[in-house]
Amino acid sequence: MAGKRALVTGGAKRIGRALALALAEAGAAVAITYRESEGEALATVAELEAFGGKALAVRCDLREEQSVVGAVAEAVHGLGGLDVLVNNAGAFETVPLEKISVAEWDAMYEVNTRGPFLVAKAAYPHLKAAHGRIVNIGSLGGIHPWATHAHYCTSKAALHMLSHTMAKAWAPEISVNCVAPGMIVMGELNPAYEQFALKTPMQRNGRAEDVAAAVLFFATGPHFITGQLLAVDGGLGL
Repeated sequence: MAGKRALVTGGAKRIGRALALALAEAGAAVAITYRESEGEALATVAELEAFGGKALAVRCDLREEQSVVGAVAEAVHGLGGLDVLVNNAGAFETVPLEKISVAEWDAMYEVNTRGPFLVAKAAYPHLKAAHGRIVNIGSLGGIHPWATHAHYCTSKAALHMLSHTMAKAWAPEISVNCVAPGMIVMGELNPAYEQFALKTPMQRNGRAEDVAAAVLFFATGPHFITGQLLAVDGGLGL
């Protein structure tokens, strides 16, 4: 990805950080967005710069359209253009279906579905000019229903459909694909996670680097591949 410019939303920590680092290691200049994690964002930028490329962090509230427009403009200005957008930032919450409030439902869609739409819309002219790529981060929960995550699952299912729609609407200049992670652990010690590993054909839970490899595939593979949904779940969804 030498010479390429990438924007990763929610790239300050966890999976987003791993995605940003993988892109930088592959040679890209990388901008990340954060909302409240300024300290983590600055630390991640320092790690990104260690690979020798340009890096910057931009504050962005996905719930506010003007914040999104301003953040994308700042990232594009700082990078000198945009080739790859990774819509990673998202929300997750566990609530029994019958107890989900309207406010909780709307808040989940605001971040997980409307947010990526707003970022992609703001980035569209820059990506079109560069014949760029969009990689949305969906979820296994958007493919299979989880009883205590109805608002999360449906918001991610909507993001999957949005990815397909973007791919059709913005071809041939922009390729759009979606990565749907399953159980991804970040070194946390939790006995419940091991139960998922036992249910997974590959006999382990996923790692951030597994998701990063899928994102890199869509970021560097044939531009002809578009509109695809790739589950990164070790077979858990089978």
